[in-house]
Parts: sequence; C-alpha cells; structure tokens
Amino acid sequence: MIYCVVPEPLAPELYEKLADYYDDDPNVTVIVDRRKKERRLPGSTGGGQREVRDRRRMRVTGDFPPLSSVE
Repeated sequence: MIYCVVPEPLAPELYEKLADYYDDDPNVTVIVDRRKKERRLPGSTGGGQREVRDRRRMRVTGDFPPLSSVE
C-alpha cells in the first residue's frame, strides 16, 4: 500500500488531481494530512511508562574452571 499524502494547504488544488491520477491503481491511496501539531513535543516523556530493557541473555554467575595445559 502506498499513501500519497497531500499537505492540507495544498489540498484544494492537488487532492482531486492526484486522486484522479491514481484512481486506476489499487495500491495507491491519496490522503490529506490534517495534523495540526506534532504528537511528540521536545522534552515530552511520552506518558512516562516506557521501560528500557536489556534483552541480552544474563551471564552465568561464577567463574570458569582453569584451563589445563596439554603438553
């Protein structure tokens, strides 16, 4: 799926033209971007419930046995 996003100030002149142009292509959808502001403001914690986790496997506790030298 491909979205052709038209900024709202340009929508009156571009939306119909682009929608007609891509009318025969079912993989393209023309939409108007109506967002008024950014969702993530600088300094925002985004709800503050995000937990950063280390997904690597924990190391085994203890030491390795000494390597014996083969002569």
